[in-house]
Amino acid sequence: MADPSSYRPTPGDIPDTPGVYRFRDEHRRVIYVGKAKSLRQRLASYFQDLANLHPRTRSMVTTAASVEWTVVSTEVEALQLEYSWIKEYDPRFNVKYRDDKSYPYLAVTMGEEFPRVQVMRGHKKKGVRYFGPYAHAWAIRDTVDLLLRVFPVRTCSAGVFKNAARTGRPCLLGYIGKCSAPCVERITPEEHRDLAEEFCDFMAGRTGTYLRRLEKRMTLAAEEMEYERAARLRDDIEALKKAMEKNAVVLADATDADLIAVAEDELEAAVQIFHVRGGRVRGQRGWVTDKVEEITTGALVEHALQQLYGEETGDAVPKEVLVPALPDPVEPVQQWLTGRRGANVSLRIPQRGDKKALMETVQRNAQQSLVLHKTKRASDLTTRSRALEEIAEALDLDSAPLRIECYDISHLQGDDVVASMVVFEDGLARKSEYRRFQIKSFAGQDDVRSMHEVLSRRFRRYLAEKERTGEWTEEELKEDDGRPKRFAYPPQLVVVDGGQPQVRAAQRALDELGIDDIAVCGLAKRLEEVWLPGEDDPVVLPRTSEGLYLLQRVRDEAHRFAISYQRSKRAKRIRATPLDDVPGLGETRRQALIKHFGSVKKLRSATIDQICEVPGIGRKTAETVAVALAQAAPAAPAVNTATGEIMEDVEDGVPGTTAGAPGEPVTAGAPDDRRGQET
Repeated sequence: MADPSSYRPTPGDIPDTPGVYRFRDEHRRVIYVGKAKSLRQRLASYFQDLANLHPRTRSMVTTAASVEWTVVSTEVEALQLEYSWIKEYDPRFNVKYRDDKSYPYLAVTMGEEFPRVQVMRGHKKKGVRYFGPYAHAWAIRDTVDLLLRVFPVRTCSAGVFKNAARTGRPCLLGYIGKCSAPCVERITPEEHRDLAEEFCDFMAGRTGTYLRRLEKRMTLAAEEMEYERAARLRDDIEALKKAMEKNAVVLADATDADLIAVAEDELEAAVQIFHVRGGRVRGQRGWVTDKVEEITTGALVEHALQQLYGEETGDAVPKEVLVPALPDPVEPVQQWLTGRRGANVSLRIPQRGDKKALMETVQRNAQQSLVLHKTKRASDLTTRSRALEEIAEALDLDSAPLRIECYDISHLQGDDVVASMVVFEDGLARKSEYRRFQIKSFAGQDDVRSMHEVLSRRFRRYLAEKERTGEWTEEELKEDDGRPKRFAYPPQLVVVDGGQPQVRAAQRALDELGIDDIAVCGLAKRLEEVWLPGEDDPVVLPRTSEGLYLLQRVRDEAHRFAISYQRSKRAKRIRATPLDDVPGLGETRRQALIKHFGSVKKLRSATIDQICEVPGIGRKTAETVAVALAQAAPAAPAVNTATGEIMEDVEDGVPGTTAGAPGEPVTAGAPDDRRGQET
């Protein structure tokens, strides 16, 4: 690990101008490329106290052994040079979008004497017009199969073309009318090129003019009683319309735009792009990247724009690019895009209407892509094993922690304080083992004290089970019905959501119980640092570490489970009515009373005889209900803040209605949450 001060340049040597800089390691490999409006200010930020640097930045500067820079005239030139160097050096600490080259395109080789329509992947070539990208190659072939009837352009390889020219016999497509057979000179090179141009125009979205032209020709043929030609033109029109229907109109006015959405967490980000041409979605692609550097959403968007348009010119760069966040500053990026297109490009965030609605669809695709990527990553056995080994090595454990328990505290401004316990075994969630706790020993907000209480209660139960059974056997670890006992299995690692204070509280709970064979750590969300008991400095795992990824998943699951429980408790409290405290009155009869009278207020004013009219309510129960409602203080009247009107029937008490905190919806937990037992 290098000391950044050993290669820090003298501040006076660094120019205060725009430029691009490169960090190199001891082997002279470029590990990071960046740009700056002021090289002096930007580089000075890397050579401050290491404790003040973000862990990812700290890892980069301690890996580097030297830094160099190149001065440019403008920020736009800096953007261009940064892109070129990232492509050339592939630095390990820069954002890297994966899977870009796996998407297939529909390509037309206009640089050849006889242009060919085909599926292409990989880097784009000169003299080739590209359409897409498409999610699947079969989608391209379906589209081409429909269009070849109208535009019979060559699709065969060079070998097939030469063989047909040598034998004087076209291939099967030539016989069935889906190729104009230039190989046997049924059509001249000029006529075939015109066909290819018309094919490209149609794929580029200029469909209306061509369809109207075909309809006129069909009408004229019918008037001249050339019914067979009119029928062929009719079928051509239907084929073109069918091809167009595969891409529904999503934006009016034949808009050309690219929409970019980003879904991210602390470790990874997924980018989704929809290519809209002529108002229709013509292509879609997605990338996933590890966030190996500290980066904002705007910076992620900037990197995506560089990768999208770094090698594109002209119409390949659309008039409009819609993004979820703008790069900072935005002007150089917009100027760079304008230069690539050769005309003005609008880079903005959609605010309303169809474009905002479509952006929400792109955002959902990005979120789904990130979830799918994480699911695939978590389900890989080799990856899980490596993650557990990395955790054991980083925390200096004797063996891999096959059972991990994570705890989190949740509340709303000190009310309804609850805690969650989630369990991961062999790197996978064990939802049947989840538990949830209510904080009982005190009221108010104190996460540290709450964590101490929860850990004490959990492991006090563990010790009680251990003392009762003595040396456990496999059967003693299970209840009579075969299910595991509630706190029978001890973990090898306890993870708490938080930093040093929470870790100290957890360790103190274990020490007070005399437990010394269970490791404890905390994961602080802000910087993703791993804290250990008694240590002043955190353990910083690499951002690409599978161990850190697993710890993050465990922590996030505990957080989700705690929030869902806290919200359900709050919802129940808000829904509570005086009927809840009536002895012997169950949920079914409570609902019957509310349904019959319409509200608690009307029920309170009813007589005992009227209450007895409700099916299932006897006189004794009716008297009990009447007494309970008479003793309960009525709720204060609700006021419509917009009109000042006092609302009637404030105690509607209708089961199933849920209210949340101001500005915060109440959401139910996942179906698996009901497995968590309250303790």
